[in-house]
Amino acid sequence: MFGSRNRIFCLFLASCCLCGAALAKSTSTEVVGYVFPKDAALQPGQIDPTRLTRINYAFANISNGRLVAGFAKDPENFATLTALRKQNPRLKVLVSAGGWLGSTNFSDMALTPQSRKTFIDSAMDFLDRYDLDGLDVDWEYPGMEGTGHPFRPEDNQNFTALLRELRARFNLKTAKTRRRLYLTIAAGASAEYLQHTEMNKVQSYVDSVNLMTYDFANPASDPATGHNAPLYTNPDAPNQVSANDAVRAFRNAGVPAAKIYLGIPFYGRVWAEVADRNHGLFQPGKPAAEGWATYQVVATTMLDEGHGFARYWDAKASVPWLFNAKKHIFVTYEDRESITAKCNFARAHKLGGVMFWEYANDPSGTLLGAIHKALLTDSSTRKASRSNADR
Repeated sequence: MFGSRNRIFCLFLASCCLCGAALAKSTSTEVVGYVFPKDAALQPGQIDPTRLTRINYAFANISNGRLVAGFAKDPENFATLTALRKQNPRLKVLVSAGGWLGSTNFSDMALTPQSRKTFIDSAMDFLDRYDLDGLDVDWEYPGMEGTGHPFRPEDNQNFTALLRELRARFNLKTAKTRRRLYLTIAAGASAEYLQHTEMNKVQSYVDSVNLMTYDFANPASDPATGHNAPLYTNPDAPNQVSANDAVRAFRNAGVPAAKIYLGIPFYGRVWAEVADRNHGLFQPGKPAAEGWATYQVVATTMLDEGHGFARYWDAKASVPWLFNAKKHIFVTYEDRESITAKCNFARAHKLGGVMFWEYANDPSGTLLGAIHKALLTDSSTRKASRSNADR
């Protein structure tokens, strides 16, 4: 009888160890998902909180120097998202301020100590009002006009000051409440971004740098086809850029690997009038009527049989593409294989996590499922990524 109990106890311990090991694997790398419903209300079950550790809700705006809600349904959506923490206590819900179209007022807001204080006061009120876990600053971009935004040479120092002062206020709040507040940024994956920011200083104030390692090729600006988010640089590519190069540049700029979160796009780019050479890769083309496509559109109108697209794999860049030789259409996108490679890269390089833009682009959960599976994979299956770690 004693032996039987002992065996049961040992089995219990083994089960606990296995559960603990699985938990450690699932939580060692953060998964950040941007959620951008615009004017729509989030629906029950739309967001799976069990496969995320952080939600960045996009976007809040800056009005009269203060942080304000960006859309009418935001209060309702914040309540929906914060309720998900009951299903996953590790889940954090942040609000992201700015974005490509919403960065108009950053330069003015960050200009003086008083203007920064006005913003920070409003941000603290905003986080309290909606029970949020922090702020993601998505200024696109300090010292650069972005999509026509005002900018100044002193933006780089003011960006640092804004984050330093936000961190100080967050720390004061945490000292009182014992609740950690997260401060993160969305960063452009370019040499120009690094030239206009002080990342060696910025990194000390933020919890993570969400590196936007996508939009490396865009039919609106690039006359030749290319990969939206190459993991590695293909020597034949017109644009000699990649996620690997960007990570290395940010590391050289002073950002610790543990604070870099690798960006993954849940969308692709589309070129038209592409000649049938090299299956359309790195060939002249023009923007398609819709120059981009969500993964949902790719999966339902291009990947299914009968649509005329063939899938190809760039082993040098570790990403796929589609080409319709009859219609001369080229599509750069992500799939399970490329996302697995990116997640393995993040683990091999000891990055803090991965992030993706954005949740609604793949309601099927296919790509998020690939992230979840890759980050649960045992380290013994990641030898190939380790061998590429210094590429």
